[in-house]
Amino acid sequence: MNPYPLKVEQQMQRFYQSLSEKDRRRYAAIEALKLEWGGITYISQLFGCDYYTIRLGIEELDDESAMSMRKVRRSGGGRKSAFETIERLDATFLKVIAQHTAGSPNELGIEIRIAHYPPYTSKYNPIEHRLFPHLTRVCQGVIFDSVEMVKDLMAKAKTHTGLRVLTTVLERVYKTGRQVTENFKQTMEIVFDDYLPQWNYTAKPQRA
Repeated sequence: MNPYPLKVEQQMQRFYQSLSEKDRRRYAAIEALKLEWGGITYISQLFGCDYYTIRLGIEELDDESAMSMRKVRRSGGGRKSAFETIERLDATFLKVIAQHTAGSPNELGIEIRIAHYPPYTSKYNPIEHRLFPHLTRVCQGVIFDSVEMVKDLMAKAKTHTGLRVLTTVLERVYKTGRQVTENFKQTMEIVFDDYLPQWNYTAKPQRA
């Protein structure tokens, strides 16, 4: 597969940015299909979108109901943030973080969903695709001489599509060998998923 000339790539990127969310993934899908082998990976990198977003777009191209949908997102998409629906969640969360502990559902009063990536599958982590390349870019060619330098460089990572990076330095020394409280297993309900329960489960807070 031969990439497009730079000028064409820039035109494609400008057009992509002018589209709505659903039209972006469908346009990306069309361009990927034009290129056949390796097209999805190339277009994903060109537009800075997720591989699976393009796969969704390809599926939608053959779905008449999806193509006739006028909404940008399917029904039920774009649900409200937990910060809007759970009172004082932000203050409680920051209080837990201030102590440099992971906290527990009992402290926060909400369910905590845990979903691990199995070994050797981190390449499917969307954070790596959407964030790490830009962190690498701003740090490229720089010799680090302090933690503050790294913090400031990473804070400069951004994209024209709206990516912003918030950085902070945890100065407290991490204590090894810490364990959960003695009554954790008695007061915490762990519900394992039917699919891959060893990697996916939910910790539910104790109800008053």
